[in-house]
Amino acid sequence: MARIELRDIVTDDQRAAALALELNPGQDRFVASVGESFEDAIAYAHAEPRFWTVNDGDDVVGFVMISDNIPANRLAADPMLVGPYFLWRLLIDRRYQRQGYGTAAIDAVVEYLRDRPGADLLFVSAGQGQGSPQPFYERYGFVPTGVLVENEVILQLDLRGR
Repeated sequence: MARIELRDIVTDDQRAAALALELNPGQDRFVASVGESFEDAIAYAHAEPRFWTVNDGDDVVGFVMISDNIPANRLAADPMLVGPYFLWRLLIDRRYQRQGYGTAAIDAVVEYLRDRPGADLLFVSAGQGQGSPQPFYERYGFVPTGVLVENEVILQLDLRGR
């Protein structure tokens, strides 16, 4: 299993390293780029974005962004928001895929959420079609909720007892 660390993106060098991450051809149907993620974090600041690079030592192998404790009143007022904790983006660079980094990144997010208020469930969404990340999330333990948002299946991971 890959051993990683989530690091806050605070310097220009860290931002540049995150922006340099690449997907395999066709994965952009299901995963937004880091640049798009930064833009979404600004445009949807009310979704409480929190993001990190996924690091293996000094190597930046990925990027992860969550909605970090969206207030209940915002969730009730905006049907597009899912949460309070939502795995908004998970991107592992094409050179590091299928090496356990995606699983390790979710493990690190789950560990981060351990001490967060009301963190009983972690939600994620998955587009449908060939190459969808849904099977990956289900292998991790996420289960479909039966809800669709913008044609993406919403899945949840029960964090209680983890």
